[in-house]
Parts: sequence; structure tokens; C-alpha cells
Amino acid sequence: MSRRFELTDQEWDLISPLLPPMTPQRGGRWRDHRQVLNAIIYRTRTGIPWRDLPERYGPWTTAQHRLQRWEADGTWARIEQHLIDTDEDTDLDAQIDSTVVRAHQHAAGARKGGRVLRTHESPRASESPGEV
Repeated sequence: MSRRFELTDQEWDLISPLLPPMTPQRGGRWRDHRQVLNAIIYRTRTGIPWRDLPERYGPWTTAQHRLQRWEADGTWARIEQHLIDTDEDTDLDAQIDSTVVRAHQHAAGARKGGRVLRTHESPRASESPGEV
């Protein structure tokens, strides 16, 4: 059973040959690539901090370090290029715009309707306080 934000078997079969070998040059065996990749996808899609990764993905530090290692050694670039080459239906000219407009922290909770508060004004020199 595949959970939300996790690779299906078909997706895994497409990506797995592009990942580095499971036995690093030094030390012991690596944690399962699929588990770590699912952790990276989950964190990317949900936007949670690394430390809040669910336990089913293993230690958050493993996922974070593997993401950095794969970025540095070109693994992500190989995966991206392979996916572009194998998917003929992808529109490579498509673009996504995500514009963020930040408001001042005190802007929240303002009254609606644009009510203007008057400031205390001094009377004009030509008017006396008794005139209307």
C-alpha cells in the first residue's frame, strides 16, 4: 500500500537505477534509498521542518544528509534529466509563478471598509472656536 507523498512501485522502478549503490565506500550499509527518498518527498511536499519527519522514515538527519549528498554528486540532476527524457507528454515550456506579498505584522486585523480615523486637528486661524 502506497501512502500519500510516497513513491509508487512504478515510480520507484523508474528512479532506482539512477541512485548510487547501497554500499558506501566507507562504513556500513546505508539506510534503504526508497525510505529516504520518501522522507525527502514528504518533507518537500508538506514543508515541515526536518526534525518533524514521521518516525516511519527513519532519522531526519539521514534524509537531510542524503539530500545534500545527492545534490552535490549530481544524482538529482541525473534523475531530473532521465524523467524529462522518458516523459514525452511533459510540457517543458510550462512555468509556475508563486508570488508572495508580505504584509506588515500590524496589518493583520485591520477594520474592513477602509474607515479612516481622524487625528486631532487644531482650528484654522481664520475660524474662531465659536463659529460653525
